[in-house]
This record gives sequence, structure tokens and C-alpha cells, in this order.
Amino acid sequence: MRSDLFKTEYQAQAPAAAGMTLQHSKAIKYVVNGECHARQGAMVAFRGSLQFEVKSQGVGNFLKRAVTGEGLALMAVRGQGEVWFAHNAQSCFIVDLEAQDALTINGRNVLCFDPSLSYEIKMVSGAGMTGGGLFNCLFSGQGKIGLVCDGEPIVIPVSSQAPVYVDTDAVVGWSSHLNTSINRSQSLKSMLRGGSGEAFQLMLQGDGFVIVQPSEAPPPAEKK
Repeated sequence: MRSDLFKTEYQAQAPAAAGMTLQHSKAIKYVVNGECHARQGAMVAFRGSLQFEVKSQGVGNFLKRAVTGEGLALMAVRGQGEVWFAHNAQSCFIVDLEAQDALTINGRNVLCFDPSLSYEIKMVSGAGMTGGGLFNCLFSGQGKIGLVCDGEPIVIPVSSQAPVYVDTDAVVGWSSHLNTSINRSQSLKSMLRGGSGEAFQLMLQGDGFVIVQPSEAPPPAEKK
């Protein structure tokens, strides 16, 4: 049988070291030897002796998700084998955190991560209910995180002299030590007249970076 479908870059390779690697730009492969964590529903294929279980996130994180509707619904993958993760054919990236690093990520952009990393749902400082009650995921420790992005990301340096303003629906993540606040770019009079649709932005100040995707998240589906 002959087809471009069987090109080398599409073929699943034999497992090497345990941990995550890019299968290609739209999927992450994780060789499990013990355990890994991923967003619920992200598995697209696996082989080997693996079990998938809903992961408890602790009372604090559970309550925050229940109140805000945001955060990250997780599953634990345990055993020995290989598993492939993807989400809606979004672009995939791997971030390798060192022990002194910490990264804040929007829950919808997390695909999978090493169990060696600590995870906590945090409220964006200064957001309050005006900014939609922005809750995001703070990762710290040493290990890898697999991220998804709707399109090719834009990584923007942030400095104390040049703060960056980002759409709250387009932000993927940022250096966790940056100071955050909500900026209102429209006057109340303009908002009452209909406005431009860009009323609030997340302002980041300090020294670090912010990751933005070239797409705003679609509105949540209405419950029937």
C-alpha cells in the first residue's frame, strides 16, 4: 500500500525514554512509566498497560472550579505504555520548567504535565468580577508541561518600562512573578453606547514574558 499518509513524520516511533515529546505540531506523545497528568478527554490513542482515572484536585481547587466554572479538569494516567494527547487539532508545545521556575497558564491551554509539578488555581490579582473573575493555573517545580494554542503563539517580552496589555480571551500564559491588573480601555459612556468590544484587558508589568494566541476563545455553549 502506498500513500503520503505513511510518511516517516506521521509514524509512531518505538518508545525511548519516559516522558513527553512532540509527536508532531498537533499532538504530544507521553511514554508513561508510573504516572502522568492530563486534561480530561485529551487522550486520542494509547498502547500498553495504562489506566485512566479522574484526578482529585483537593478541596480548595475543587471549590474554586465549582464557583468560577474555570480551572482544569484533570485525569491521571497510570501504568506502563504510551499515550497520545491532542485537543481540537490545536498547535502543541512543550515547556520545560526548572526548579526555580513558575508559570501561570490559562486552564484551557493545558494539555498534559509531569506529576513532579505542583498545580494550583489562582485568581488573577486585580481582576475581581469586573474582569470576569480570571482564574488561572499556577505551575511550579521541575518538569514538563504540554500546552495547546489556537494557532501560532505570540511571545511578547514584558519589562518594567513597557507593560503589555492583552485580551483576556486570547492570553495563554505568563511569567508568574509579573504583576497583573485589569485595564479598562473604554469609558462608561462608550460602553453604554455599545463600545468597540474591547472594554477590558489584562495588564502585565515587571520583567518576563506573556504568551498570546492569535484567537479569542469561543463563548461557552448555552446549557439546554
